[in-house]
Amino acid sequence: MNRRTLGLLAALCLTSACKEDPVGAMTPIPRPADMPATPEKTAEAPKPVAAEPPPDPSKVTLRWKLDAPTAFRLTTTSSSAAPAPEPKSKKGKKGKESQPEAGPSGETDAIFVLQKTESGDYAFRIVPQKAGGEADQGTMSERGFVMDGLAGPLRNVAVLVLELPREPVGPETTWALGTDLVDMGSVQGFVEKKAERRNQVKLTALTPGENGEQVATLEYDLSERLAGEMRATRAQIRAVMKTASSKPQHAPHEGHEDGDEEESSQGEPSVVAEMRVKGRGEFLVKAGRWRSWEATLTTRTEGTSLPGTSNGERTLRLTPLDPVPPELLQPQAKK
Repeated sequence: MNRRTLGLLAALCLTSACKEDPVGAMTPIPRPADMPATPEKTAEAPKPVAAEPPPDPSKVTLRWKLDAPTAFRLTTTSSSAAPAPEPKSKKGKKGKESQPEAGPSGETDAIFVLQKTESGDYAFRIVPQKAGGEADQGTMSERGFVMDGLAGPLRNVAVLVLELPREPVGPETTWALGTDLVDMGSVQGFVEKKAERRNQVKLTALTPGENGEQVATLEYDLSERLAGEMRATRAQIRAVMKTASSKPQHAPHEGHEDGDEEESSQGEPSVVAEMRVKGRGEFLVKAGRWRSWEATLTTRTEGTSLPGTSNGERTLRLTPLDPVPPELLQPQAKK
């Protein structure tokens, strides 16, 4: 082969090498004629925010408004009834005298003082009007929920006169209160067998008042009944055994050993404790306070007594004090 033929072959090889596709190159596939073009991506429009439903004109939100201190006189009137057995000691915690109770056909007055603290919290004080009584205090939310302070019957009274519904309410709306009308926790040896409870407050009417005010009428229907037995505790069993240790002992029954917390239930006394509340109040919606409030509390016990209460009926009545007597006002400590 001569030089001219070799040069021609070399030129042809270079030309074909330049035309070859690079290794790994992708060849686009032509779009079918019947396939629509891909639309260009556009920014998604923000979803519209659902508008809050307008407030129901038939409902109101009941809240305390303490821009200025508010005070009420609480009058407790007891009907004539046989009082329950008095406890042996009248002393409370730290040796303080317990709150005086109203005797048959008697009255016990106290003042409820509601005001804002320096930190903006809502606080209340219950100031007894009898000589020697000491004021009790606590804190509450804007709707009157007792968050701190008080215990026992006094706390129940505060809940009844202070607590308002959490949600807006209209005529025939019902709700419950955070009460514990019958508290048997302090009665040693009580074993609960049956409990019946009813806890209902109803807004029965919304009526116009003076100067554009609205009056919400609330009706109270609460009751609690606990039935059970009184059983001997470990301490009582040991005291009886110690007393009878010098006497001839019979062989113990099988299954009963020294230290058992409870004896046989045969022959144990039955216990019933019951309290009912029927009341009515008129709350000024715009002013954020009671115009009037009254309730009847009926207590009945069999086989025991409830601390701080006596059998019979008591009528609780709130009367607004306007203006608030200056001597009732005092700076509230920050939490």
